[in-house]
Amino acid sequence: IAGLGHWGLTMIESVYGKSSEIQFVAASTRHPANIADYCAQHGIRMFTSYEQLLADPDIDGVVIATPNSLHESQIIAAANAGKHVYVEKPFTLTLAAANHAVTAVQRAGVTLAVGLNRRFHPNMLELTRRVRAGELGVVSSMIADLTAATGFHRPASSWRTQAAEEPAGAMVSIGVHLVDAMINMAGPVGEVYCVAANRGGPHGHDTTHLMLQFTNGATGMIYCSVAATRHHRMAVYGTKAFAEVARPQMNTLRVIPIVEGRVSHMAKPPEPEVFEYPSYNYVGESLDEFARCIRDKKPYPITPKDILHGVAVLEAAIRSNKERKPVQVPD
Repeated sequence: IAGLGHWGLTMIESVYGKSSEIQFVAASTRHPANIADYCAQHGIRMFTSYEQLLADPDIDGVVIATPNSLHESQIIAAANAGKHVYVEKPFTLTLAAANHAVTAVQRAGVTLAVGLNRRFHPNMLELTRRVRAGELGVVSSMIADLTAATGFHRPASSWRTQAAEEPAGAMVSIGVHLVDAMINMAGPVGEVYCVAANRGGPHGHDTTHLMLQFTNGATGMIYCSVAATRHHRMAVYGTKAFAEVARPQMNTLRVIPIVEGRVSHMAKPPEPEVFEYPSYNYVGESLDEFARCIRDKKPYPITPKDILHGVAVLEAAIRSNKERKPVQVPD
């Protein structure tokens, strides 16, 4: 793993002592003294540079959990070294960078994964299956929110407080999860309108609203913040049913069929289907799947096409927030 900040350590803990698929054996970090004891306790060898990590012939793949602006060069370096690569979201901050990175990975023939881990939660998988199978009917809109209070706890020295690394408020840190989920259900986005602002945190823009127009006619509305009570909700409105995944860890999926007839607003609504997952390690599952894809020589479920389109939407959202107007997403 490259990068052992809060999230890098979270990824290690998600599989340490729990996974038979993947094991972290080495790390490179900008601040080795801060985590030397942790690495010793977890049997992780320390490297003083990313280049040394990539030169180790015993390492099969690398997980990148470094500042966002480094992703492009580090993905390319990993691919050139013949290492399979899992990069934390966002994949990159620009479409040009994403294209360079994907091209390098495809040329090297290594496995590529991106840390859009919420796709792997069983409730999100079931919601996506129902949407794609037409069980909700024609989808008119998707409305989602994802919030956390992490913005209050970041030191001023953190790279996550820098607008160049985390543009458009909470879009990069958490909003991309919601965009990815919507792309996975509704397909490509044609236009976005993004507004970010500071609403309470100490380090600049922390809250973002995003409206999306999908090429199939559906709309999406997203609210995300790193200065609010932790919550998650993904709601889908269809002509046959309404469905939502809710609660901070996506524990609950509810599906409510439509009531037929002109007086449906007066009728007693049917009992919803409810699916409960009290605790699911979707971060660990995304890493396990990375390992399985390497072993079985199969592509990661999040395709390069979806990765590139997600970055295109992110770049358009960043531009929209800066210009305060809707922006077209390139094909």
